[in-house]
Amino acid sequence: MIKHKNILQKTIIAIILLFSIIGFSQGKQARIIEDFNKNWNFKIGDYPTAIQSYFNASDWRTLQLPHDWSIEGTFDKDSKTKQAQGFLPAGKGWYRKVFTVPKDWKNKTVSIEFDGVFKNSEVFINGHSLGIRPNGYISFSYELSQYLKFGNQENIIAVKVDNDAQPNSRWYTGSGIYRNVRLVASNKLHVAKWGTYVTTPDAAATNSKIHLEITIDNDNDVSKEFKLVSSILNAANVEVGSFTSTEKISGKTSGKKIQNLTLNRPELWSPENPYLYKIVTKIYDKSKLADNYETPLGVRYFNFDAEKGFSLNGKPTKIVGVCLHHDNGALGAVENIHAVKRKLVLLKEMGVNAIRMSHNPHSLEMMQLCDEMGFIVQDEAFDVWKKKKVTNDYHKDWDAWHKQDLEDFIKRDRNHPSVIMWSIGNEIREQFDSTGTSITKELAQIVKSLDTTRPVTSALTENIPEKNFIYQSGALDLLGFNYKHEDYKDFPTRFKGQKIIASESVSALETRGHYDFPNGIKAWPTKHGAPFDGNADWTVSAYDQVKSYWGATHEENWKTIKKQDFMAGTFIWTGFDYIGEPDPYPYPARSSYFGIIDLAGFPKDVYYMYQSEWSTKPVLHIFPHWNWAKDQEVDVWAYYNNADEVELFLNGKSLGKKSKQNDDLHISWRVKFEPGTIKAISRKDGKVVLEAAIHTAGEASKIDLKADKTTIKNDTYDLVYVAVSLVDKEGNLLPNANDLINFEVSGGGKLVGVDNGYQANLDSFKANSCKLFNGKCIAIIQSNGKKENIQLKASTGNGIPISSLEIKVE
Repeated sequence: MIKHKNILQKTIIAIILLFSIIGFSQGKQARIIEDFNKNWNFKIGDYPTAIQSYFNASDWRTLQLPHDWSIEGTFDKDSKTKQAQGFLPAGKGWYRKVFTVPKDWKNKTVSIEFDGVFKNSEVFINGHSLGIRPNGYISFSYELSQYLKFGNQENIIAVKVDNDAQPNSRWYTGSGIYRNVRLVASNKLHVAKWGTYVTTPDAAATNSKIHLEITIDNDNDVSKEFKLVSSILNAANVEVGSFTSTEKISGKTSGKKIQNLTLNRPELWSPENPYLYKIVTKIYDKSKLADNYETPLGVRYFNFDAEKGFSLNGKPTKIVGVCLHHDNGALGAVENIHAVKRKLVLLKEMGVNAIRMSHNPHSLEMMQLCDEMGFIVQDEAFDVWKKKKVTNDYHKDWDAWHKQDLEDFIKRDRNHPSVIMWSIGNEIREQFDSTGTSITKELAQIVKSLDTTRPVTSALTENIPEKNFIYQSGALDLLGFNYKHEDYKDFPTRFKGQKIIASESVSALETRGHYDFPNGIKAWPTKHGAPFDGNADWTVSAYDQVKSYWGATHEENWKTIKKQDFMAGTFIWTGFDYIGEPDPYPYPARSSYFGIIDLAGFPKDVYYMYQSEWSTKPVLHIFPHWNWAKDQEVDVWAYYNNADEVELFLNGKSLGKKSKQNDDLHISWRVKFEPGTIKAISRKDGKVVLEAAIHTAGEASKIDLKADKTTIKNDTYDLVYVAVSLVDKEGNLLPNANDLINFEVSGGGKLVGVDNGYQANLDSFKANSCKLFNGKCIAIIQSNGKKENIQLKASTGNGIPISSLEIKVE
């Protein structure tokens, strides 16, 4: 955890500075980047006069961005967002902020940067419209300079957000300015936004050439001659390479400059060793520092092969990844680096080495953490082209915006070493007609015009070559296929010479901590619209035996992938449950069942199957819990690795030894329940590797509180996740507990979210209480800026003692 903490601290610094560090010259900052998230006013509705200085916003909320108003709403069966977006509200909303800028900014170029606004945003400064951006996932900026008032004069920035036209998505989007906002002031001679492009054309462990393209903006009226210095710094901030050139640029123009550097004996970036360098580029105007800009650098080389799959730095590597949507559970779409970090830590510990960014550009925080923690990324641009999937989705904006959106997406992310693949679409409808051929060629050309170092792929569903027009375009470097794992073995013949990856797979269904007997693999439903024998409480068994009609169980898919050397890897749908798309159930189900980890962040049992296969960590995980009816027959499963056999005991009596046979991924026993202890021992060559035991839980005795960290910063952003459970006097989890837990938070924090992972829980994510589900729930506390320790109290009101927890605030 110390390693993870150091990564997070470095990432926070880098995010705040947005890849640009502050330079100093004669006491002045070369580039000023301000956190612009605080002290916004907000109100749901449409207020076009809010752009005016005379507008009275006294009855508007004051809040800190990022913000998602949808997650604050109530679940409504009749919501226009429908099942796909979790029955939460959307609509229109306005944000407004009053601010001042220093007098000395009058000679600077000042811009505002938005990492993401969902959706149809229009930004105004002092009554002037700066522009609109329909796409809710794209980062964008506007220059403010010509409209600003300086010194003590007030400026009004207003943002209209229109997410009213519904449905517009197949999953939960959120509504509002849900990612970070910055105010940037630079000298008129500066590196442009997303103005560097670094490649490693001859990457190797012995010597690596570094090619750097730098776009310079000169907003001065006159031409400039300047010195351009780029330095490579290693992880210890020691310079290990540099290049200096003298350049010229005309007034009111932009120009591209090229620098070539050499890095001797570089440390190569990989998931096992995500070593990062950085390039610091400085502009000197008449010996004065005019700008200082930082570019991340990871040195690696990779190859996709039609027969051997994927290799990284010359080492054969199976891509074992998950797909992720962008929501952060009970926080909704609100982007918070600590929430993202928590997800990635859980996935890293599971053995995941890759993330598919489904099905849209994700946040800067996500991309940078993938660099620093070591995740291979498939970066995805679109879920829709010209043909719609739902009534008001991106197809309406395609013609006017797809080119700029794709270009901005590539420019923003192309310096991230974690990005290995560009995906131009997911399950695109145009694969079934000839328009798919021309559009694919156009999109691939746009990508290649900005980055030639990574393959272009698309997630396809049609695996008959004659029927797939996207494939027939010949423009894809890497073929991605979703589902139909039983066909994989035929792909080398069907798609001779093609490089292939399973871009989306599985779609199995589970509810954490719920178990149905007897076992047996089944599809819920067997086909679209077919009736099925589901559970009355909207649950699905956590045994890996229920799947969607188009998918597979986790074990079925992984057994297939393991055998196919030509397959570069797989991306499981999904790493986490997400809000919306609660197949196979209707309302009141409001979040997905697909995740390996539930919406609250608690792993389901199948998490440990992957951990036993994808990691070197010793694993022995047995389930289910051990609170059943007398003599009930219970299937006890075990996931394990690094061992020859597992022996199971019930109250000290051996129930026999078992080993995985052939391609088995688990072993199991059918056991008649009796209270006590079920225990497993794994052995290798007769020596004990691990022991695991589950005890029958007695009466509730205590509310157990476990925080994921003991200290947080008083920066108004830091989060602590507190896992809450009910235990007996011996500390055993009560696996069926559903008590209502009331929370009281005081001091330097505030409660910002609660959840229990139950997919049909209609209680608010923003309540001050939460029912346990199968014994567990989560409480999320955020710094409120006060320099006081946080006190959390949890109570049931039914005789169980109040539990308390203190979290230190730095």
